[in-house]
Amino acid sequence: MTPDLSVKLGSLELQNPVLTASGTFGYGEEFADFVDLDRLGGFIVKGTTLAPREGNPYPRMAETPSGMLNAVGLQNKGVDYFIEHIYPRLRGYRSEVIVNVSGACVDDYAEVCRRLADLDKIHAVEVNISCPNVKHGGMAFGTTTAGASEVVSAVRKAWPRHLMVKLSPNVTDITEIARAAEASGADSLSLINTMLGMAVDVERRRPMLSTVTGGLSGPAVKPVAVRMVWQTAKAVNIPIVGLGGIRTGDDALEFIMAGATAVQVGTANFLDPATTMRVIDRLNEYCVRHNVSNINSLRGII
Repeated sequence: MTPDLSVKLGSLELQNPVLTASGTFGYGEEFADFVDLDRLGGFIVKGTTLAPREGNPYPRMAETPSGMLNAVGLQNKGVDYFIEHIYPRLRGYRSEVIVNVSGACVDDYAEVCRRLADLDKIHAVEVNISCPNVKHGGMAFGTTTAGASEVVSAVRKAWPRHLMVKLSPNVTDITEIARAAEASGADSLSLINTMLGMAVDVERRRPMLSTVTGGLSGPAVKPVAVRMVWQTAKAVNIPIVGLGGIRTGDDALEFIMAGATAVQVGTANFLDPATTMRVIDRLNEYCVRHNVSNINSLRGII
C-alpha cells in the first residue's frame, strides 16, 4: 500500500503536509544541495516587506536549552527584488512556493500582496501578523482582534488567491484572534510563531540579544504549540497549519492528530537541512505500518 499523503488547505492542494517555515529556509534554493525541493508540500520563503530591511543589529541569535532565540528583524531586499530576481528562479518547482508577507502598517501588507498577485506561480501568501522582532507592525497587529481584522481585511481585497495568516502565541486567548482572522477573509491559519523570550549573558552582564528580547523557537515551544493548534482547530472552520519545535515525523503527527492539516518545519532546518525529508519519510512509514491509507484520516482525532 502506498498511502496518500496529499492534503488540501481550502483550494490549495499540497502533495504532502510538510512545509518549511519562513525565516528558516531562505528562499528555498539555498537548500537545494541538501533537499529535493520538489518532494516538499511547499516552502515558505523568508519574510518579504515593501521596502528593503537591514534587520536588527548583531548579536541577534542565541542558543537556549532546547531552542533558540532570534531577533533577525525581517532582513530582506524587499518585494520588488523578490519579483525581479528570486521569483524567476523559483517558478519551475512543482512544490508550492508561498511568500511570507510582513509590513510596518496595514497599507504595506496590502501593497506587497497587490504586487505579488501578478505572479502566477505564487498560489498563496502567509501574512505575518505575529513577528515579535520588529518595532513597528508585526506582532502589534496580531495581539488584538481589531488589529488582526484590519490587516486581513486589507490583504483580502488585494490578494485573489489563498490567504494564510500566521498567528502569535503571545496572547491571552489565541482562538479570539483566530476567529477574527477567519471572519475577515483568511483561508487558513498557521500557528504558532515564536514566543517572546530573553536570555542574559551573566559574565558580560548584558542581554544575549541586541534587542534584549527575541523570539523563542525549537523543541521547547512544541507542547505550547500543539495545545494552541488543538484549541484553534476546535474554534474555527478553516484549515490549520501547525508549527513549533517539529524535528521528527512523530512531532508532525502530534500536530496533525491535534487538528492540523499541514505542518511547517522551522528551527530544525538549521540543525539538519534534510530534516524535512526524514519527516516525510516517517509520515509515509507510519501510515504503512498502521494501515492508514490517507493521512487526512488522522487529522483531529484527539
